[in-house]
Amino acid sequence: MSDTVWLVVGLGNPGPSYAQTRHNVGYLVVEELASRMGSGFRAHKSGRADVVEGRLCAPGTPLGDVRVVLMKARSFMNESGGPVSTLAKFYKVPTEQVVAIHDELDIDFGTLRVKQGGGDNGHNGLKSMRSSLGSGEFFRVRAGVGRPPGRQAPADFVLSGYSSTERKELPLQVVLAADAVESLVAEGLERTQSRFNS
Repeated sequence: MSDTVWLVVGLGNPGPSYAQTRHNVGYLVVEELASRMGSGFRAHKSGRADVVEGRLCAPGTPLGDVRVVLMKARSFMNESGGPVSTLAKFYKVPTEQVVAIHDELDIDFGTLRVKQGGGDNGHNGLKSMRSSLGSGEFFRVRAGVGRPPGRQAPADFVLSGYSSTERKELPLQVVLAADAVESLVAEGLERTQSRFNS
């Protein structure tokens, strides 16, 4: 049993008008993880995020169960770094034990990629996190949303809803991304990449 704490950040925008958009897939994944932990989100005393504290059980892994804090910032995507930094300090979580779950334009819908570090690729949530944490060396679970069709602007595309076909497949992508987070915190990057970066 490990006393190491991981901060798992679901990137998204608060409020019902954004709930079903591609940009909010990070929220969906941390909600799936909270459900597996049997807990609901509650306001953190900083007032900057909603959190779930507990243990993630990844059956058959060396650690067995790992302490995690799941978070959804109460700020908009482009200001999410401040709440992430506040909670990382509060729970004494180093940047190397922060996981950001986010939408990724350069990956096809239904596909995942897990990595550590790298650029923000125009993603305002990652850019804000990098700025506030002072480093980009956090982990990323990248849920593919694909490129916009035709001439639609990427910003408009990620803030729009999924197609009817994608909506049917979205629950599977969310489950896979949650599985990837469990694998990452319990088994490490290399084994997780070999399983999920297909």
